[in-house]
Amino acid sequence: MTDSAGRRVTANLNLTLDGRYNGPGGPGDFAAFAPYVITDVARDHMNRIWESATTAVLGRMNAEGFMGYWPSVAENEDADPRDRGYARWLVDTEKVVFSTTLTEAPWERTRVVNAPAADVVADLKATGGGDILVNSSASLIKPLLSADLLDRLYLMILPEIAGGGRRLFDDGLPATKWTLTHQETGKLGEIAMVYDRVR
Repeated sequence: MTDSAGRRVTANLNLTLDGRYNGPGGPGDFAAFAPYVITDVARDHMNRIWESATTAVLGRMNAEGFMGYWPSVAENEDADPRDRGYARWLVDTEKVVFSTTLTEAPWERTRVVNAPAADVVADLKATGGGDILVNSSASLIKPLLSADLLDRLYLMILPEIAGGGRRLFDDGLPATKWTLTHQETGKLGEIAMVYDRVR
């Protein structure tokens, strides 16, 4: 059961078996992830993450990467319909981008903020409707886990051990309990899971 006070805060991230969200080559090392992100299970999972979300929350690096890629997919009639659905949602939805360097938003329907993630998300939670999706941005997911502000985690677990790279779940997080509300396994061994925070 999730917190009924205000909007639901959700987050999605792909992780290797050893809990990494990138490889040993640094923030852009997604070699271990590439074979899995275009499977049916991954694409269905991607649709699941945005279907009830009305706000996307992103770090600057992800925003730049996403907004450099997804708008062209939205217009591509040959793209997988699930990819086009996500792309259209991302372009059209309200976006909040965290950055210490951007002074104005280079994308439509986007607000740039330079403030603690927990404060901004707590304010978003109190206004509007629909889910708030923290979209693949571990730099924001971590402080929200620390503040116990996440109500749902959409995780894709990939059957690879990266052996290096950044981990999502660092020591020192508050102890919390979650319930598995959806699970699906793909042909390559990838597992899509949805966990809801028990409060």
